[in-house]
Amino acid sequence: MSTKPLFIVVSAPSGCGKSTLIDMLLQEYSDIVYSISCTTREPRGEEEDGLDYHFKTKERFEELIAENAFIEYANVHGNYYGTLKAPIEEVLAEGNSMIMDIDVQGAAKVREYVRSLPNTDPMKIGYVDIFIMPPSMEELRRRLEGRGTDSQAVIEKRLANAEGEMERAGEYMYKVTNDDLGHAYKRLCDLIDALSGRM
Repeated sequence: MSTKPLFIVVSAPSGCGKSTLIDMLLQEYSDIVYSISCTTREPRGEEEDGLDYHFKTKERFEELIAENAFIEYANVHGNYYGTLKAPIEEVLAEGNSMIMDIDVQGAAKVREYVRSLPNTDPMKIGYVDIFIMPPSMEELRRRLEGRGTDSQAVIEKRLANAEGEMERAGEYMYKVTNDDLGHAYKRLCDLIDALSGRM
């Protein structure tokens, strides 16, 4: 069964279960590849080059910027982060799909980049962006507090960010509310199946 290769961009406020949902998809769909970002920051803890990030020197990263090698990049707290074009093109050319976990600002840059491509470009043909919503701000607060990993100040900051991010949910083609992980995952799978022509 041949399916249409998708370029899937997923965003969500912190605490909405985006990483969990993406991990579940990657375990079930052997033809979906996770997009690994490049960064100039130092590896943390157990992080491995090529698995968690592609770690680059600042010089190399700036060379890649000059070569227009990125579909998006940003400088965050003095470190560069970016997504290379070539791996996405390779994955789609092989008939597989690429999934990308990115924040709202990054997704806006990707969307802009994709819009600038010719209509025949596989990245444009397969492009889909999905915003994962919390059921409510109260529930999001409960989840963030329940994780027990962040201070109250960090939680308040994450909630303030979440409100700003949710105001931009309308920029996305699809929205999936994660009220229940199983239900949200099924909605995500149904969406991907329909868009890639698996149905």
